[in-house]
Amino acid sequence: MARIESYVSVDVEADGPIPGPYSMLSFGMAVCGTFDGTRFTAPDPSEKTFYAELKPISDDFDPKALEVSGLDRGRLVREGRDPAEAMDAAAAWVKTASDGALPVLVAYPLAYDWMWLYWYWMRFTSRSPFGHSRHLDIKSLYAAKAGAMVAQSTKRQMPAALLSGRPHTHNALDDALEQAELFQNLFRWDA
Repeated sequence: MARIESYVSVDVEADGPIPGPYSMLSFGMAVCGTFDGTRFTAPDPSEKTFYAELKPISDDFDPKALEVSGLDRGRLVREGRDPAEAMDAAAAWVKTASDGALPVLVAYPLAYDWMWLYWYWMRFTSRSPFGHSRHLDIKSLYAAKAGAMVAQSTKRQMPAALLSGRPHTHNALDDALEQAELFQNLFRWDA
């Protein structure tokens, strides 16, 4: 018997291109659906959310990357959550928010957000609540359903009806909610 999957939309803001030399500054998560193999249920993604701002783990940062998020790195050095504590809290939240279902991380694009989160979970807690492979790329899902090339599967090229009405603010929680709605619309979409 297949377990129910719980889809969790995730967005990351960082101060550079890769984890380790650079730091994940914030991440947001929102439960955006469940699927039992037959029926997809799409709750209001703002009902179950998690957001954390973290202390940087290195002194290196790319000013352009930092500018995108608008986060104050100096404030995060003083007030950000300890990465180990934040990643433990996030893993506990995923377990609780998934309510017995098997959690699956969804992101757009997956490679960037997954890279950061998986690295941080493995580095600071030695485990990921999504295992090493329970994740789904929203961009690839669109390409497959639309019969489109991946390079032509940007949000700008998607039908307007699929897009969220929420703004893309580069606040990790705002953007997780925006892409949660995109995922819900795409999952139910018959191309």
